[in-house]
Amino acid sequence: MVKIRFKKFGTKKRPAYRIVVQDSRKPRDGTTIEEIGTYDPIAAGEQFSVKEDRAKYWISVGAQPSDTVRKLFSTKGLNK
Repeated sequence: MVKIRFKKFGTKKRPAYRIVVQDSRKPRDGTTIEEIGTYDPIAAGEQFSVKEDRAKYWISVGAQPSDTVRKLFSTKGLNK
């Protein structure tokens, strides 16, 4: 199954995440199919950006967003 989930990057105690499309059997920081956005929870105002057209495409072909990514997508109006 293909999932839309976070891939962690950044430094110790300063996490940042990429929103990626990835096979659910791969490890969190393993190889990805496509990177579609970023999320920085530490920055002022929780900086979140996503390629909306690619996110809609992957959801339309059956990719399942993780719970946290689903909550972020709801703020952008990208729900199913």
